[in-house]
Amino acid sequence: MIWTPITIEEIFAKIYSAEKDFNGNLLNFWDLIKIYPEKWDEVDYGREGGGFWVVGLIGRRVIYYNDIEEGFNISEYSTYGTIDDYYCNQDDLNVAVLSLYGLITFGGRIIGQAGPPI
Repeated sequence: MIWTPITIEEIFAKIYSAEKDFNGNLLNFWDLIKIYPEKWDEVDYGREGGGFWVVGLIGRRVIYYNDIEEGFNISEYSTYGTIDDYYCNQDDLNVAVLSLYGLITFGGRIIGQAGPPI
């Protein structure tokens, strides 16, 4: 089977599916950080598909969809439009949003991120 990049329509379907489960503070948080999906560059693995779809942004962190591994991830960025770190979690959007919300609410670091192949 040949891999093909995910389309914006498929990204929106994933977003809409997750949004049905958001409520209260998490929904308010999501409403503040969500952006219209944009393709961002990632130098190690993202270029083959024209980048990864970023769907949320706050401060120096983004939530993006890794369509190679089929999951949402959180990464920092130094330059707008470029994801700094590749992660290969296979999280649903609600897991990524909850992780980022927890980081903002309680401080600390994001844990449980799977890195690239060695």
